[in-house]
Amino acid sequence: MTIARDWQLPDRGNVGILMLILTEAVLFAMFVVAYIVYLGQSTAGPYPKDILNIPILSTICLLTSSLTIVLAEDALKHGNLGNFRLWWLATIALGAEFITATFAEWRHLIVDEHLTITTNLFGTTYYSLVGLHATHVIVGLIFLMLVMIATLLHFDIEKQARRIKLLSWYWHFVDAVWVVVFTVVYIIGR
Repeated sequence: MTIARDWQLPDRGNVGILMLILTEAVLFAMFVVAYIVYLGQSTAGPYPKDILNIPILSTICLLTSSLTIVLAEDALKHGNLGNFRLWWLATIALGAEFITATFAEWRHLIVDEHLTITTNLFGTTYYSLVGLHATHVIVGLIFLMLVMIATLLHFDIEKQARRIKLLSWYWHFVDAVWVVVFTVVYIIGR
């Protein structure tokens, strides 16, 4: 005897964010492969081993932001709006620190080391890959800040828990991609 179950469409938000993440993962894969293929192909310097410093502190900040966003979600799930705001703000601060450090690194590379996107293949692939990631962090920060503003304006944020969950998936994706970018650019690429 077979029991028929009603089939339901999956949640549109879940499917949408998963498709976005899948698409972005393919895009990042292409940029990572390009970086690896052209690694060591520059005929003129500067070269990665000569000018790249490993961004340990900013990496710790970005990866810690995955923990703070989980703590924010948990606080929201338990109805603690104060802790939600605190952990959400911590996530924003950690992401902002990462972007600030990335821009400081770029300033150093451009001004002091004379590495631009047109200098050599390393410059082209480095700024393309790291810039693509930085763009995703900035987009994530914009959405995180919009949620923060909504909480400060006393919108009923608890009703938005599903959307906040989807935004956190995006943020975790951005963090996971950084692990790959960090490994390829600053560990393997040096």
